[in-house]
Formats: sequence, structure tokens, C-alpha cells
Amino acid sequence: MQLARIQTDDGTKHVALVEGDVVKLLDMTQVENCKRLSDILHAPDPFGLTRFLVDQKAEPLAAGDVRFLPPVDYQEVWAAGVTYKRSQQARMEESEHGASHYDQVYDADRPELFFKSTPARVVGNGDYVRIRDDSSWSVPEPEYALMLSPTMKICGYTIGNDMSSRDIEGENPLYLPQAKVYDQSCALGPVVTLAEGTLKYQDVEIQLQIMRDGEEVFSGQTLLNQLHRTLEDLASWLGRQMSFPAGAVLLTGTGIIPPDDFTLEAGDEVAISISNIGTLTNSVVQGKI
Repeated sequence: MQLARIQTDDGTKHVALVEGDVVKLLDMTQVENCKRLSDILHAPDPFGLTRFLVDQKAEPLAAGDVRFLPPVDYQEVWAAGVTYKRSQQARMEESEHGASHYDQVYDADRPELFFKSTPARVVGNGDYVRIRDDSSWSVPEPEYALMLSPTMKICGYTIGNDMSSRDIEGENPLYLPQAKVYDQSCALGPVVTLAEGTLKYQDVEIQLQIMRDGEEVFSGQTLLNQLHRTLEDLASWLGRQMSFPAGAVLLTGTGIIPPDDFTLEAGDEVAISISNIGTLTNSVVQGKI
């Protein structure tokens, strides 16, 4: 089952059930204290609640006729780093002075976790992601994203793009916040797939395609089973000593990294596909807002 935040042609925003190419609006007035997508995600039975909330009076919409908004309400977005072998290698290659730190954290019990974005800085499917003016080496990072409840329970999955300035981070690991955290540096969506049963990591394929002037300039793929840690372990570490009353979103790291001679350019189109979710597509802009 997949849920989304959408906007219709008249500018109205809704929470909706997405079934393939069909979008069914939910009537959020039927249940007290259920006003947002996160209220459904954090409910004891999000599947049953969603079925109950489907607005039987509203005509279903075509997915192509609505705008998919970022699937976040008030949640902070956090990220894990160096969780794939390829990410470990890339971070060591980009950082002359901090290589040993990335080598050590890959096998350490404690993962690298860092703050990524406030909800207001997150963009959705079809929106622009941004590369910094003061960076000459920028890449997208396709990531499996966890939708977490206030108790750090994994209640759903979405697609994340953790935009990164590799030259800034490589110059000094202490510059990580500037390399990772800025306006439009995080994209999420287009939908949330509700968590159900045991996730089979080997069945989850993550793909990245970058187009420039109508031509493919990079593509890559990996499987979630290449993740060095479990999703539950990462969520557990995030919840240690911190409370998240609104829940949280956790990006779980990337296993797809373009070669060192590649950098994003304004006008590029980034498409990230994950087999049990869909495709998140964003165009690239550069410079100040």
C-alpha cells in the first residue's frame, strides 16, 4: 500500500492512496486528530485506517494529473553515511586528510549519523534540487529512506536524494554540514510504501540515472542487501538519547556513486528508482535562490 501528499490543479493539498496510476483522495475529517500523512503512518494500523479514510464521494484521479509533494509533515530528516562499501571507498578517495576516519566508521559498531534537512528545505518529485555555487564537484546520492514513528518504528519507505558537495567535504570532514545541508539539498518521494512483514533486502534494487541534454551521462544500480547494516540498527542508533515527537525520516546511505571525474551541472535530470517504491525525478539548478 502506498500513500502520498499531493496537490491538485486547483492548488488544494491532500493525503491520498496511490494504486498504480490511480490516486484516491482520503477524507481526513473522518477521524479526530488525523490530519496529516504522518498521523496515518504513526497509527497502530495504518493499513486499516487508510482503507477507512478513502473518500468514496471523490472521483479517483490519474497520477499524471496531480503534483506529488514531499511526503513529510514536521519530521526532521537525518542521514547515515559510509553504510555501503562503495561509499566507504569514495569518501576515502575524496578526503586526503580524513580517509582513516571513513575506513574506521564502516566497521565500527556506532554508525555515522548526521542531520540532513528541515521539512521546509525538502523538495518533492518534479521539483528542483540544487548544487552549491561554491562547489565544483557535486553528486546525487540515491538512498533508501525510512519513515520512522516517534518510537523509531519503521512505518514506511520512500526514495531519498542526499545531494552532496564532495569537494567541500573532502577538503575537511568538519565541513560535512556545508557539503550536505543547504536549501533544496534533499529530495524525497514520490510516495511512501507502508512497511509490512519482513523486508527482503535482496529484492530491493536501487537505480540511478542522470540525463544531460537528452543523453544519459551516468547510470548505476545496487541492491539493498549490499547495505553493511540493518535498517533497524540504523533507526535504533538515531533514537538513542534523542526524542522525535513528530517522527523522523532517515536516509540510509548510498551504494551508487559516479566516478571522480563526474559532477552535476545545471539542467541535468536525476532519476532514482527503487523497486518497491517507484521513481523520484528532479532537475538540477545551481546557485543562490
